[in-house]
Amino acid sequence: METMLDYINQEQETLESIIESFDVAQTDVKHVKHCLILATGSSYNACLSAKNYIEETAPVYVQIEEPFNFLHYGKIDPNIDLIIAVSQSGKSTSTIQAVEKLTQTRSIKTIALTSDAKSPITKVVDEVVELNMGIEMVGFVTKGYLATVLNLMLLGLRIAYQNESVDQVKLKSELSELKNAIRQINLVIEKTNEFWLKNQADLLAGSRFITIGYGPNLGTAKEFETKFTETVRLPSQGFELEAYMHGPYLEANGNHSLFFIENDNRLHERSHILKTYLSEYVAACYTITTSAISEPKTLSLSIETPEKISPLLLVIPFQYLAYQIATGKGIDLNKRIFDDFDQVLKSKI
Repeated sequence: METMLDYINQEQETLESIIESFDVAQTDVKHVKHCLILATGSSYNACLSAKNYIEETAPVYVQIEEPFNFLHYGKIDPNIDLIIAVSQSGKSTSTIQAVEKLTQTRSIKTIALTSDAKSPITKVVDEVVELNMGIEMVGFVTKGYLATVLNLMLLGLRIAYQNESVDQVKLKSELSELKNAIRQINLVIEKTNEFWLKNQADLLAGSRFITIGYGPNLGTAKEFETKFTETVRLPSQGFELEAYMHGPYLEANGNHSLFFIENDNRLHERSHILKTYLSEYVAACYTITTSAISEPKTLSLSIETPEKISPLLLVIPFQYLAYQIATGKGIDLNKRIFDDFDQVLKSKI
């Protein structure tokens, strides 16, 4: 039986295969200016992680909505000219229903991004973009999460090229940056393992986990929240940097383990000041950074990559640590719980 860790170790090979098969002409997205993305759970987090790349690269505005609430209370912007429904399994009931409702009264191009080309969601859209990562049998998605982020970035690159905001030279440059990041995934896993071995006693003692990120890595922080909640099964939250400073910091105490996601950009200093301040009040402050830093409780990846691409790498340590902390606490992630949940709640078809 494959484990969550097995899928993490397949990520580099999977993403290399995805980008090698990239076809800029696949899917007609010419003239797209306003895009609505519908997703929930890890798919939603992946969309947050890719949003900055898409909007920086292509002349398009991206709106991300959780489909259940949007289905019952939302109002679609009349400028929306593309709907992307993201569901790794292709069975998300709320996403399927939202697409059906939104296209009843107005003709809007719809695309499904899914790992299963025969899943229910493919029946309600105009086009299907396969994630090209196979079917992930473990419920705590990892490989599929990164495949979703990359495919959304590549879709943004298609929009940019087809709308002539990038030329052939810029296209090759963007693909080269993505490939460079992907080539370093196994190195990130190795460095995360070293970090785990140095800090595992403190990490296993943790009872409340918080991650703070910003920009495209807000999506990384939210995926940390999802993954730790699913696996470690202790209170875990991901916050945007400034949002944490407006109230949530008042909860900080000696039981909290904080992770700071860092990238070399203009907000780095503000994040560092917050970490320095809180370090006397919490159990531990850890840093996950792309920079080359030699400091205690710091996972230094020493990788040069544009901030808009960094979510492809910075989420991996949280996937790995979620698995190690959960299993270290004696949680059998291969043992299914709440087997009848989807059947009773009808959250998936």
